[in-house]
Parts: sequence; C-alpha cells; structure tokens
Amino acid sequence: MNYELKPYEKYKSTDTSYMDMIPIDWDVIKLREVFQERKEKNINHKTENVLSVMKDIGVIPYSEKGNVGNKCSEDIERYKLVYPNDIVMNCMNVIIGSVGMSKYYGALSPVYYVLKNRNDEMYDIRYFDYVFKLKSLQRELTKYGKGILAHRMRIPMEMLKNLLLPYPSSAEQEQIVIFLDSQLAKINKLIKAKKKIIVALKEQKQAVINEAVTKGINPDIKLKPSGIEWLEDIPEHWKVSRIKAVANIRYGLSQPPKEAVNGLPMIRATNVDSGKIIEKDLIFIDKDDLPLGKKIYLKKDEIIIVRSGAYTADSAIIPEKYDGAIAGYDMVITVKSAIAAYISYVLLSKYVLNDQLFLVKMRAAQPHLNAEEVGNAIVVLPPIEEQKKVVRILDIKCKEIDMTKKSIQKEIDLITEYRTRLISDAVTGKIDVRGIKVSNDQIYEEEYEYGEDIDEIDEIIDEGEVNDGSDEY
Repeated sequence: MNYELKPYEKYKSTDTSYMDMIPIDWDVIKLREVFQERKEKNINHKTENVLSVMKDIGVIPYSEKGNVGNKCSEDIERYKLVYPNDIVMNCMNVIIGSVGMSKYYGALSPVYYVLKNRNDEMYDIRYFDYVFKLKSLQRELTKYGKGILAHRMRIPMEMLKNLLLPYPSSAEQEQIVIFLDSQLAKINKLIKAKKKIIVALKEQKQAVINEAVTKGINPDIKLKPSGIEWLEDIPEHWKVSRIKAVANIRYGLSQPPKEAVNGLPMIRATNVDSGKIIEKDLIFIDKDDLPLGKKIYLKKDEIIIVRSGAYTADSAIIPEKYDGAIAGYDMVITVKSAIAAYISYVLLSKYVLNDQLFLVKMRAAQPHLNAEEVGNAIVVLPPIEEQKKVVRILDIKCKEIDMTKKSIQKEIDLITEYRTRLISDAVTGKIDVRGIKVSNDQIYEEEYEYGEDIDEIDEIIDEGEVNDGSDEY
C-alpha cells in the first residue's frame, strides 16, 4: 500500500452497538428504507436455475454447492425468484454469515429473504453487500432472533426491517466499494497462494503415508508382486487382506438428536479432517434424546469414516479426548486384529483412499459409501510389531508436516482476520478512503486470477465451514 489509512476528522455516536460511532456527515437508516422484500414466486417454472447461499461465500448456483446442507425440493414453483443485485439471506443462518448479493437470476427456497434495492441512485447495493459481511452486524442480529442455538435462530422479517445500517453519501459508497474491491483482490490472491502451499503439504503427507504402508520403513527389504492391479510390489512377508478381515464396521446415528448447549459432543463429517478430529463446528446433543439399544458411543482408537457428502471417505482416529463422544451419521471402524493407528494411516493412503474408496463413492449420483464397500477395501499388512514401527515413524513425519501446515493456516487466519477488519473499518467509517486512487484494470485482473481456481483449492483443503442448511449432521 502506498497510502496511509486515516480516520475521518469528526464522528458522532449511533444507537447501535455494532457501530458505536460513524463519521459526522454519515447517517444511520433502517433496512426498510434501503430494501424492499421481493416475494415473487417461481410460478410456472419461470426459471430452473436453483440458487443457494453458502456461509461466508454468498449466492451460488445450487449445482455448485456439492452434497452439503439441505436438499433441493422437487417443487420449485413455491421457490422465490431472485434477480441480479438482490441481497439474499437465510432467515436462520444469516447470523453465521449466510448472506450475499446475487449475480444470478434464479429461484431459491422460501426459507430465504430476498431484498431488492429501493433506489439505485441513493443506495449502492455493492456497499450494502459489504455491510452484511460485518461479523459485528451478524452478532447484532441475535437481538432480533428467535431460538436457543445461534445457527438455528430465525430472524423475523418484521424485526429485520428495523435493523440500522450505516449510510454515507452515494459517492462515498462507491469509493468504499472500489477501495475494498481493490484491496480484497490483493488479499485474496495472497490467501490463494498460501492455500496452494497447504494443498502441496497434504499431497506430501499422503505420499509419505502411502510409501510407508506399502513398502515399509526398511529400504533394503525384499519385495514381491502384490497381485493388485493398482499396487506395485510389496514386502514379501506382508499379507494381502481386507478391512473387514481385521475390523468391524457399524453405523452411527440415523437421525439427528436435539442439540443442547451442555450436552455430549457429536462427531460429524465436518469434524473429520485427514486423520484428525477438529473442534470447528462441533455440536453438542441432548443425551436424553439418544436412541436406546444402539452402539453410538465412540471409544478411543476407533476410526470414524465419512459416509456421504462432500467429505465422503475421509477418516480420523478417535483420540482419548473424545472417548465417549457420539458417532453422527457416519461409519465407525473398530479394529480387532491390527494396530488401530496403522489402519488409520492405511485409510488415508493413496492406494486405499484414492484408488479404491474414491472410485466406489462416485458410483452413485451423490458421493456415498456403505459398510460393505469400506469392508471390501483391500489392504496390505505387515506383522503387528512392524505395524507399530511404521506408526512411530509416520507419527514423527506427519507431525512435522502438520506443524508446517498449521503455521501456514495461522498465516491464512491472520490475513483473513485483517480482511474482515478492513471491511469493517471501511464500511463503518473508521477509515477514510475518499482520497485513495485505485486502478480498475488492476481490480479486474486480480479478481479474475483469484476466481479461477480458489473454489477448487478450498474443496481440496476441505475447509468445512460452508453450508447453508445446518440440517447436515
């Protein structure tokens, strides 16, 4: 940056907590003054283009969201029509970021509010799209919500209409948009570069695992043909087997129980990340709502493997911390005649994950695996003591890679935090960007480059914070 970000000269207080002060020449107006709710229905199938809103991403065609969140209804005539430059928000998930400006003409579920601009000359819809990205505004909306849990809290439109929004002049709105578009293009480009490093680290980790669980740790060991089409030679004393020969497989819950703030943790697909259980989006459920007679409690060293959806076939071993947690919709592997940690690594290897499970899961219209398919996966096994040695070596090597990955992810988080703060400071007037000159050519070039493959990178990294219908469990 070749400029200094400074505040405005004078400010005044507001009656809203998410922006306590605004520049003295700005106003605060109610949402109802800027937007009118669009209630037009998709009668006679005016469009077949079904849309969705993804958390922290915005409006996208439903076909691009993958098997995540709510399923599309067969009756889309009752869906609401959306036009380009409408603001769309999920009445329950807007609090956690399910809101954005549409670039498309299409239809979406009645659970969404569709807002159209009342006056294009007075209100720059791109500016207000940035306003709705404010985390502080999303937290403000909890005051209007009905419900106990944040991600299931419904915001009535009659309450939402009274939400106070910052209102600079139309010229300032446009300048703020130009400034943010320029800066976010640069920031997003940097984030993309960091995410590519994480993708490379994931590939490196899988290569290390695959080598260890197919060749062992002794480079001088005598090899023999594996007899498996997609697998080369293996150590001559190793055995070819199947998962079902060394483990039992069961299913978790078939229906989601009620959530409870102080309930038991439930491990879902979104908590499974390449061998590890992550806490992000972990939910807690009411123990009194659990079905009787079903083996749903997880034990240390059991392995949970994702059964369907975007994360199908990913797996993770249960650490001691989650001994006694609840198994969600996915499958649970209990290893009986091998080392559990070794089998956990095997499930992450290329020869099992990519060459077998990935191929099987794509045979259906939506990614899906069942216990029989997982059980039939071919594995090659060394003796128990050798399994232990392989695990010890992999623990060390994978830890090094994971630490590097964690460091890069921390950098991404800090950059993302800066991006969030920059948006907030600009749209609420904490910084004055009126005199900052930005080249439009630079914006378009960097935005285009960023948009080319960032979605694919996110999919590979599996940052699971992206669904609009938190019915997935």
